[in-house]
Order: sequence, then C-alpha cells, then structure tokens
Amino acid sequence: MRGKSLGMAAIVVALMLGSGAPFGSGGTEAAGQQEMTENPFFTESTLPYQLPPFDRIDDTHYGPAFERGMAEQIEEIEVIAAQSDPPTFENTIVPLERSGRTLDRVARTFFSLASAHTNDAINEIRNEMAPRLAAHTDAMLLNADLFARVQALHDQRESAGLDAEARRLVEEYYVDFVRAGARLSESEKERMQEINAELAALSSRFTQNVLDEVNASAVVVESEEELAGLSENEIAAAAAAAAARGLENRYVIPLLNTSGQPALAALDNRDLRERIARTSLARGVQGGEYDNREVITTMARLRAERAAMLGYPNHAAYILERQTAQTVEAVNGRLASLTPPAVANAEREAADLQAMANAEGADLELAAWDWSYYTEKVRADRYAFDASQLRPYFEMDNVLENGVFFAANRLYGLTFEARPELPVYHPDVRVWEVFDADGEPLGLFLGDFYARPSKRGGAWMNAYVSQSHMLGTSPVVANHLNVPKPPAGEPTLLTFDEVTTAFHEFGHALHGFFSNVEYPYFAGTSVPRDFVEYPSQVNEMWATWPEVLENYAVHYETGEPMPADLLERVLATQQFNQGFATTEYLAASLLDQAWHQITADEVPAAADVEAFEADALEAAGVALDAVPPRYRSTYFSHIWSSGYSAGYYSYIWSEVLDADSVEWFKENGGLLRDNGDHFRRTLLSKGGSVDAMTLFRDFRGADPDVRPLLVRRGLN
Repeated sequence: MRGKSLGMAAIVVALMLGSGAPFGSGGTEAAGQQEMTENPFFTESTLPYQLPPFDRIDDTHYGPAFERGMAEQIEEIEVIAAQSDPPTFENTIVPLERSGRTLDRVARTFFSLASAHTNDAINEIRNEMAPRLAAHTDAMLLNADLFARVQALHDQRESAGLDAEARRLVEEYYVDFVRAGARLSESEKERMQEINAELAALSSRFTQNVLDEVNASAVVVESEEELAGLSENEIAAAAAAAAARGLENRYVIPLLNTSGQPALAALDNRDLRERIARTSLARGVQGGEYDNREVITTMARLRAERAAMLGYPNHAAYILERQTAQTVEAVNGRLASLTPPAVANAEREAADLQAMANAEGADLELAAWDWSYYTEKVRADRYAFDASQLRPYFEMDNVLENGVFFAANRLYGLTFEARPELPVYHPDVRVWEVFDADGEPLGLFLGDFYARPSKRGGAWMNAYVSQSHMLGTSPVVANHLNVPKPPAGEPTLLTFDEVTTAFHEFGHALHGFFSNVEYPYFAGTSVPRDFVEYPSQVNEMWATWPEVLENYAVHYETGEPMPADLLERVLATQQFNQGFATTEYLAASLLDQAWHQITADEVPAAADVEAFEADALEAAGVALDAVPPRYRSTYFSHIWSSGYSAGYYSYIWSEVLDADSVEWFKENGGLLRDNGDHFRRTLLSKGGSVDAMTLFRDFRGADPDVRPLLVRRGLN
C-alpha cells in the first residue's frame, strides 16, 4: 500500500478511513491525566527531519493526542468558516492546508505502526475510535459554511491571479468536498455520516481479522521429513517459528496474505502442499471469529449506497472518476483485452507442468498446490537452473546498498549515511540519511524488511513526514517488506521476487524524496491510485540492469560474481510463467470490479460470497482451478482495507506507462544522470501538483504505448 499524503488533515483522515486505516483514542483514564508536556505528539518532533520520537512514544499517548488533534482542528475549521471577510486563497485554502498538524503527526505514526508493528492496544484503539474519526472528517467536509467559501473560490479561480499549483489546489479541494457530500440535503448528510462511520468500523474489523487469521492459520508440521525440498535455513526458520509458539520438536510454516505461498515452490510432500494451499484459500470463509463474509458484503452494500447518493451508478464509477482511467468502461476494456491472451498463456504453461509431472511418474491432475512446484522443475529443465541457485547471490544488505542505493546514486546522484543513533519502533528497523547530488540533506529513509506476527503482509511505503515548502518539511519515508528472518547468525538471502520488490518499494520512496511542491496536499505519492504504482514499477528495471546486477549479485560467502551464464539464464526467464502471473493478477482485479460495479440491491448475502466469486470469475473468463486469484475476496486487503477499492487494476494500468518508460530509458542510454534528472524534473518532483497524464507526456514526449507491456508479458 502506498497511501496518498494530503495536506489538510481532515482529508488525510477521510482517505485513511476509506482505506481501512481508522484510528482513534482509547487512552486510559491515567493517560487522560497525563501531563500535556509528556505526550510527544503535542509538539513538533525535535529530531532530524521531525522523525517521530519512537523511544518516547507508548500506546497511552495515542488517545490524548487524537483527542487534542481533533479538537484543535475543529477549532481551526470553525475560525476559517466563520470569517466575515470574503474568501481568498490566503484566508481559506492556506489555513486549511495548515490545519490539523497535531492530528497529522499522531495519525501518520499510529497508522504506520498499526500496519508495521501492531498490538492489542493499538488494535483496540483503532476499532473503538474508527466511527468517531469518521464523524470528525465529515464534520469538516460537510461543513456548509466552509464549503461555501471553497465553492466561491472555485468559481473565481481563473480570475484570482493564482499560480498553477494554487489554482489546482482550489480545484482539488472543491472536488473533495463535493465528492464527500457537501451538496447533499441535511438528511442525506446524516445518512452519509452513518455510512462512513460504519465503513470505518468494518474496515478496521476486516484488517484485524485478516492479520489474526493469517497468524492463526500458520501450518504446523510434525516432522522434518515432511519438509523435504526446503533448504537448511528454511527448515531452521520453521523450527524457530514453532519454538516461538511453544511447539517444541515441531515446525511452523507461516502464511503470507496471498493465495499462493512461497513454500509451495519447494516442498516435495504433495499432501503438505495441498494442506498449505487449502488453508490459505479458506481464510475468511470458515465461520468463527475471523470470518469476513458479513464484513465485505456489508461494506460492498454501503459503498454502493453511498455512490448512489452522490449520483453514481456504482462505487467503481465513483472511484474511477478521480483516476487516470476515469471510467468503468475504460477499465473493463483494458482488463478484457488482456484476459484471453493471459489465460491462453496460463493454459499452455499448465500443459507443460502436467507434462513434467507425468514425465516424473506422478499420478496427479495439476492443482493449485502443484503449480509453483512444477514451475521450478520446468524452469530448471528449460533454463538449466532453479530459483534456489540465485539466493546465495542476493544477500539482503548487498542488494540494498550495492543494488538499490547504487542505482539511485548512478541515476540521481543520491548518497546514503546510516543513522543508527536515531530511535526506531522495532530493533529490526534501520535508518539512513539521504543526501542529494550536491551534498544537501534530502530526508530520512527507514527500512523495515523482516516479517513478524505484529506486521501485516505485503510490501509498502509510507511517509512519516511529507515534503512541503509551505510547512518547511522534508521527507521521512519508510519501506516495508516481509522477508522471513533467518536464524541468528545466518545471512538473509532473498528470492529474485524479493529483490524486485525491494527496488519497487524504493521507487515509491524516490517519489516521496523528490517531491518539490509548495502545498502538502500534493506531496510525494499524492497522485491517482492508477498512477502511483508507475514510478515504482519503473524503478524495478534497475534490478536486472547489467551494471547494477553485476554490482550486487555476488556470492555471500565467496564474493564471487554471479556466473555470466547463470545471469543470462535469469534474464532469459523474464517472460517465464507470465501466463500464471498475469492471470492470477487479472482474476483478483476482475473480482474487485465485480464487487464494486454492482448496486446495493445486487450485493449477495454473506452465505453466497463464494458463489458470487465463482460466478464473477467464470463470467470474466478466468475461472481456472489451478490458478486461483492472487487474493480471494475475504482476505483481499487491498480493496477492503488498503485504499484500492475498485482500484486493484492500477498495477497493470500503471505497467503500461512503466513498460513504455523503460523503452525510453533504453533508447536514451539507460542508467545515466541526464536520464534520471529528466525523470525527476518532469515527473517525480511534481507529486500531484500537475495532472498525472500531463506529467507522463512531459516525461515521455508522447502518449503511452501499450505494445511494450504486451511484449513484456508475452501477450503480443
């Protein structure tokens, strides 16, 4: 998840609630009596770049800080709305941008830790206060007097003498108020507030259910013999995971929040593979306390009702209006055009996998739990290597410092200095200060790379502090991965996918670091959802760029570079298994649209969720038993709790821009400072201050071309 970072804290809250990151008070009575000066959120951090003082923050601080932050912002909004002077940019929009600084500080830290290092107290705060924070947001966005001032400025924006960024800010505020319901009747506003409060609570509940169940569903294995196929380090990690749960002489395979699980690629024991896969796919539909069917059907119904109140046929239409896609028809057309060739590729791949199984004498019909396992066998047969051969060359620190940071230095001139003396929220977190090409300080980078039970699945970037000339702030940006932590003293060896993910997430970080805008509303990744993935996907290209790969792909023990023939085989596999990868992604994207292109009356009953899902996949032409969606509905965090509702298509939509941009870099010499400076100047530095597709055209010099994407994914 790479959340939008907006200036007005009210809209920050609105987006966080909409993305399932509600927050709240929940402080104890003792905390309420705490001396004001002891709460680190009450004043601006004095640490470099306003880094949150993690060493001084405890759970009792959040409640009082949220209470004070909300109260302060309400007072600020009331002053703005009650002015007798005619509205101007300086007396209305600027103070809106400056409002809610306490709330902004606590919200950014709280939500970051609610994802990266949560606990029962944080979960309770989030669940208890979600409706109150939704109401706080509505109290501002549905304030009639405030909207009247914004509307007046919007009507006068062309004649007000505003520069381009200020004029766009007025336009964006106006649209935000309208889309929140500012034009509704009083009774409709009351219903809107009820819907938003309930959605906030449900999204919070969904988030907690997913995390709790993924931890509870970890697969317990009785004997080491069953783990044949895993490496010694992986077996040791499984033993350590079991010991941490008090399960001596057993092994635990934790699950990730995806349908597929990494262990399926290596385990020889088919029964265990099946048990892992079925456990993963069953999450959220088994009854009991973690069942998410009632949660998601209620959310879908409320979202559809809200969209109808605002004049849209469905939630997808409401969401897509503000994306570069703009319409349901555009998204449906793109997904439909990609589905047949992707499925055809997947079916050809399935035939190859079945043939491999048959050749080995396996009496089986290819199933979901066999795909990754036989994919590695076909890869080894076809390209004379398997994925495990790569890992000794991908030691994590080397990938980071001599890969990710090296590419950023060559392309943009950035340098990095470790800052181990700065406080962090977990011992595994590391901090670097980032310096620009001219040696000027740029910001702080936090790296949180290891998986743990207190951390949600996936990989994401967030900003603790966003850049703004108006506020005088520089970026504090964090990247989060979920790499299994090896036993003490062992190296952290990454998979090729994990290497690519590290480059991807740092692409988001660069988007945050290079922000050069006046107003916090537009900072960094504050761009449409179907554009925000684009810069990060472009940064993936450097993972396999020869000059970069040669610099970090060295054996962790011997220091020998990856053999040239192995490197060639790695690069030759770039289109390998793309039928599966594209199909599982498209299946999830199409599920997302199926849930959000229906009216409230068409939302299924909770008991019918699985039937609805099956029908949607069948209708879209992606109902392949051996290729389940990357996420099934009941653990699809992107669309129910991470801000990607009706937006999971964004990754492949952005990839059109990415693939075309990669061609531009290749045409212009690749890893050169001139190229990096051009990308930074025309696009990365602008945040959301300019229309997204205008930024692309300013960079590329042309409209996007879909053909490079089709070639990349073998769909041409």
